[in-house]
Amino acid sequence: MTGERRIGVLGMGTHLPPTVRTNAEVAEGVGVTAEWIRERTGVLKRHVAGPHEAASDLAAHAVRSAARAAGIDVADIGLLVCGTSTPDELGPSTACRIQTLVGASGAVALDVSAACSGWLFATKVAHDWLRGTEEIRYAAVVGVETYSKFLDPADRGTAVLFADGAAAAILGPVPAPQGFTHFSLGSDGALADRVLIPAGGSRHPASPATLADRDHCIRMDGRTISRFITDVFPRLITEALERGGLSIRDVDCVVAHQPNPVLLRRMGADLGIPADRLVIVGDEVGNIGAASTPYALARAAARRQLRPGDRVLLAVFGAGMTWGSALLTWSGAPAITPEPAVLPVSTPTGTVVAQRPAAEGAPQ
Repeated sequence: MTGERRIGVLGMGTHLPPTVRTNAEVAEGVGVTAEWIRERTGVLKRHVAGPHEAASDLAAHAVRSAARAAGIDVADIGLLVCGTSTPDELGPSTACRIQTLVGASGAVALDVSAACSGWLFATKVAHDWLRGTEEIRYAAVVGVETYSKFLDPADRGTAVLFADGAAAAILGPVPAPQGFTHFSLGSDGALADRVLIPAGGSRHPASPATLADRDHCIRMDGRTISRFITDVFPRLITEALERGGLSIRDVDCVVAHQPNPVLLRRMGADLGIPADRLVIVGDEVGNIGAASTPYALARAAARRQLRPGDRVLLAVFGAGMTWGSALLTWSGAPAITPEPAVLPVSTPTGTVVAQRPAAEGAPQ
């Protein structure tokens, strides 16, 4: 029966724009030192979209790479779900823009808005859709953000953390016991005003006043968000283990949203998660929102940290507030993930342009 078939990851791809913003550059704008940013957050650098790049442009690169990794043609994608909180425009959906860019003309395309939890929420939509129909065999689920376009460079609480990037997965049928199980998602709208972009929607449309007040930039109550994360993350881990009848020793890899590496490492240690089983990528890319978790999963696959049959615990949390978890038995799917910038070259303007090694995980 269709509803009983297992759905898992068949291939993954990521994309980071080539321009890099270093800690030294960010520090100058917010009035701290590069060392302060590294010690407090663990973020070393962040990638920044170009002036004419939108979320759909980054996402299209990631979807193409994921399809290539999965060994399918983009024309075979029957469902395209995009998780983002920085869409190309308020409408149409960014997924429709991505659909056209990649040539997935037969796909149903839609967005899911759950901030940093967006990719897992979108994955749940695609997972259930695929289980419920035989008409669609493959789904592309992509998380993407272009936060740099919504940052106040003088706001220390956001400018040091947020960045741009995209990561995508191709989902499809897999043999048991592979695939996703034990999804659990949640929301608490009472905290919606603690991290948001206040203007640009129907409540506060763009106006000279909203522009003057920088209300189109991300606003975050850092203390409240930190308390939320330190409360919800342990709960997500323990409840996911309970649902699966597992202990932390039974989990081969924990892949979580990356708010900042220092906080994530500390919470992981407090929970007894071995350091080599907790994937950390925020140091190399910052907080890329809905792309953070799939990016971390793809990097783990590309680095051969995951083997077929490995148990992966996914945990996400974000604005809204939103949160979620799932268990994933890894299929051995390949991932195409260009290396983040490691050899920056200074330019006359003070920005740096990434010099990258070849992509990891490309099929031979």
